[in-house]
Amino acid sequence: MIGGLFRRANARRRAVEGLHMALSMAARRPGLYTRLGVPDTLEGRFEALCLHAILVLRRLNQLPAPAAEVAQDLVNSVFTQLDAALRESGVGDMGVSKRMKKLGAAFYGRAEGYDAALGSGDGVALRAVLARNVLGGEGDGAGLAAYVLAADAALAGTDLDGLLGAGPPFPEPDGFAPDPARTGERTGDIA
Repeated sequence: MIGGLFRRANARRRAVEGLHMALSMAARRPGLYTRLGVPDTLEGRFEALCLHAILVLRRLNQLPAPAAEVAQDLVNSVFTQLDAALRESGVGDMGVSKRMKKLGAAFYGRAEGYDAALGSGDGVALRAVLARNVLGGEGDGAGLAAYVLAADAALAGTDLDGLLGAGPPFPEPDGFAPDPARTGERTGDIA
């Protein structure tokens, strides 16, 4: 019996690691940086990783058990990676603790903002929160908002087995570049 529990725990750990890898790969897609305006900086890459993790966590929170456990394992995996990255960059133990608290607050604040905008169907709010957080106040966020909406819709059709097996069905960012002719045009609700 213990062997069965151990095998299941290892299988779930490997599945969560695979999901985390899929998030990391999605956050590194060049189109996010070249077409959608995400700054190609340490902060921009953190924002891209957070965005993709938050979208998957949003879906996991909508699924039945054991999705909540998988969501917690995923958060733990993401923050373990962030902790390791800080240590590898030479930040000391005291500094890591302080920075991890700030990163955690930023992550959960963004999760709340993105979820509220997506949940309410408020396209203007989604564009604003993405422009402020992910784009660092540069640009209007229209292309990135379209990408996030498409990703959220694709994730809505995915169950836990699909997320852990094939991975999250994130769209290719290159298809969501903003139309220069529509720059500055505002739309109200999400269609």
